[in-house]
Amino acid sequence: MIKTTKGQRAALKRVWDRDHAGVASYRRFRTLVQPTFGCDGAIVVLWNGMWLCIETDGYTHS
Repeated sequence: MIKTTKGQRAALKRVWDRDHAGVASYRRFRTLVQPTFGCDGAIVVLWNGMWLCIETDGYTHS
């Protein structure tokens, strides 16, 4: 797993709670997170066919 902030982990949990997207556990979902380059610590995760970008403060956008 890559390093994430508390805000990012909370946002990931909210996304996973909405729809598990075929992933059995939240911990497994966190392993799907990928880093970004030049985005000040933001992470991305593929969720239901779209990429979600989660900023360090937890703000999530597609």
